[in-house]
Amino acid sequence: GLWSATEFLDPITPQYFGDLISWGAIGARTAESQTHRQLASGLSMPIGFKNGTGGSIQLAVDGIVSSNSKHGFLGVDRSGKASIVTTRGNQDSHLILRGGSDKPNYDAQSVSDAVNKLKDSGANTSIIIDCSHANSFKDHTKQPGVFRNIIDQRISGNNNIIGLMLESNINPGNQKLDESNPSNLAYGVSITDACIGWEETEVLLEEAYKNIK
Repeated sequence: GLWSATEFLDPITPQYFGDLISWGAIGARTAESQTHRQLASGLSMPIGFKNGTGGSIQLAVDGIVSSNSKHGFLGVDRSGKASIVTTRGNQDSHLILRGGSDKPNYDAQSVSDAVNKLKDSGANTSIIIDCSHANSFKDHTKQPGVFRNIIDQRISGNNNIIGLMLESNINPGNQKLDESNPSNLAYGVSITDACIGWEETEVLLEEAYKNIK
């Protein structure tokens, strides 16, 4: 089988499909949300907290620390009924670096600074780095360069880097959705963020495998 991952947005639906997810993320716009921190504390898979859209790492670190703890809150039980949910805390929460409004944060110095913040807070120092979003200035053609930089850091001995993220689709680029005529959509091209295509993704994955194995 293939491991699946998702970003958790709605705090109710994970009770219905959480058993199908191997890894989850709390996005840059919800990492500061107490509701999502509580949610992460009860999920049964590793959860990554993205730094804020402005670049703040501290709010993600605070989210990680909060999700490590036990919580009690109003939610739904396994039958879908409203109930008071109690959680054990999630010790596998970690940081995702996605860049900020002013600059990327995938470089070695930014990663080192992030590790120090995590250590100071007593949080898990494992980091996943997003090759897209602000780390590529939302230019999908820059993702391969970011990817290779991160792989080089890992090869150089930075074991705090445990993974990376690519925005990838079957075909590269993106397109606008014309709801009045959806048949005009090009096959395999994103209707949201611009992505690299599968051919380029395959090359990058093979490079990483050969260099890290």
